[in-house]
Amino acid sequence: MTIIAEEVLLLAYEETEGKQLVTSAYLDSAIGGALLAELALNGRIALDGKKVVVKDAGPLGNEELDAALTRIAEDAKERRPESWVYKLQSGKLRKRLLTGLAERGVLGENHRKILGIFPSSRYPELDPSVELEVRGRVQSVLDGAEPDERTIMLIAVLRAAKIDRKAFPGVDKKRVKELTEDVWVGKAVAKHIASMHAATTGGAVAAVS
Repeated sequence: MTIIAEEVLLLAYEETEGKQLVTSAYLDSAIGGALLAELALNGRIALDGKKVVVKDAGPLGNEELDAALTRIAEDAKERRPESWVYKLQSGKLRKRLLTGLAERGVLGENHRKILGIFPSSRYPELDPSVELEVRGRVQSVLDGAEPDERTIMLIAVLRAAKIDRKAFPGVDKKRVKELTEDVWVGKAVAKHIASMHAATTGGAVAAVS
C-alpha cells in the first residue's frame, strides 16, 4: 500500500519519460505536507489551535513516517504546521521515496548527466496499476463522488503545490477549493510555499537596492 507522500510523487511525474511536472521546491513542500497528513490520518498528530501536537507516538511501521513522528515528538517546542512542512521536506526525502517506489517495481530509475556535467534523474512508470488506482480515486472525488478523508488530504496537498492542475488538466478549480479550503495540511503547504516566494522576492529586492 502506498502512503500519501508516494501518491503525490506518482501524480507529480510524467508517466512515460518520468519528468517532474512541478519544481522541486513545490514538490518537496508537498511531500512534507503529505507526511503530516498521513500521521494525522493515523491519529498520531493533530492540530491544537495553531500548533501540531502528538497524540500517539507509537510507530506505524513505515520508516519515513516513523522518523517524522519521532522528530515531532522529540522537539522541545510545539510548532505550526507550516514549520513542520519546512523541517520535514528535503530533496533527500524525495529521492528516498522515489528509490523505494523503484525498488518495488512501480517506477524505473534512470540517472544521467546533461552535457556530461549536470546530474539528472528520470522516473518512468513501470507498473501503471498503482498510479491508476490513485488517479481513479482522486478523479472520482473531483467528479462528485463522496470524498473520504484520505483523498481530500491528498487533493489539498496537490492543490497547494499546484500539482493538481498539471496532473488533472481542466480540473474544476471551484470543486477543488470546496473540498480542500478547510484542510490544515494543505494550508500549511501553501503557507510554506508562500514564505519561500517572499524570501526569494525579498532577496531580489535587497540585491537591487
